[in-house]
Amino acid sequence: MAQLSDVAQDLLSAALAAPYLDRDEEHDLACRWRQQADERAMHRLARAHMRLVIALAVRFRRYGLSLADLIQEGHVGLLEAAARFEPDRDVRFSTYATWWIRAAMQNYILHNWSIVRGGTSSAQKALFFNLRRIRAKLARGGGVNGDSHVFGQIAEVLGVSFSDVESMDARLTSPDLSLSTQAGDSDPSLGRQRAVVLVDNNPRPDEIVRMVIDNDRRIAWLNEALTALSDRERKILRERRLAEETATLEALGGRLGISKERVRQIESRAMEKLRAELTKRHAEIASETWA
Repeated sequence: MAQLSDVAQDLLSAALAAPYLDRDEEHDLACRWRQQADERAMHRLARAHMRLVIALAVRFRRYGLSLADLIQEGHVGLLEAAARFEPDRDVRFSTYATWWIRAAMQNYILHNWSIVRGGTSSAQKALFFNLRRIRAKLARGGGVNGDSHVFGQIAEVLGVSFSDVESMDARLTSPDLSLSTQAGDSDPSLGRQRAVVLVDNNPRPDEIVRMVIDNDRRIAWLNEALTALSDRERKILRERRLAEETATLEALGGRLGISKERVRQIESRAMEKLRAELTKRHAEIASETWA
């Protein structure tokens, strides 16, 4: 508590000094705020329930975040509850506010517990905040037979996928690692940083785009050049050079009613004509295309 910020310390002092409210007084303050927009009534209502904020913040300290920050986030949730509370419903304000306070703290934890953002859906939140508890419960009940069995049981209880449980367990048990730290236990002067180890050797996005554009251009040039060939020459080239599963000389000759040697001759001549046509139309890429 000694390390609380000035704001959190003020909130703590105010919480300890604030008197408890009986049901009638709580209802009166809530009505004044809702019906007359009496801000003094709203602040008295919120101040009287700051003990609840602190109690919930202490329960969430196990996630390693600042208690002062948790109290302040919980205070935001408390004010949200005060703004939305309907006094005519037969519900105590503390019961209603608990949900808003807990939700504010949970959202803060999910966004700040790790530099790696996790899912924020209802299922992911339930998994994040209940995985350890359910795992411990299964262990006490003697239901643990390896991680795979445990993950399967937790997935069934929380209604999430097995892979989600496996991924969340890894996040909860593995700390964040800086990319500037050393990879391995080798001498720092000889080792490499994790950032170097994680280098992606695949083409960069701009290179991929350039290759796609270049390929589309070459395909268009090739289709233009093919118009200079006869129908039979085009058919042979497409079957022998452009199809995913190329035809053999013998099979293609059988379909065309000519010998396989004749198919080879036509193919060779068609390739020369195609090369000449490409050189005439696009001399700058002819050598690259046929490399």
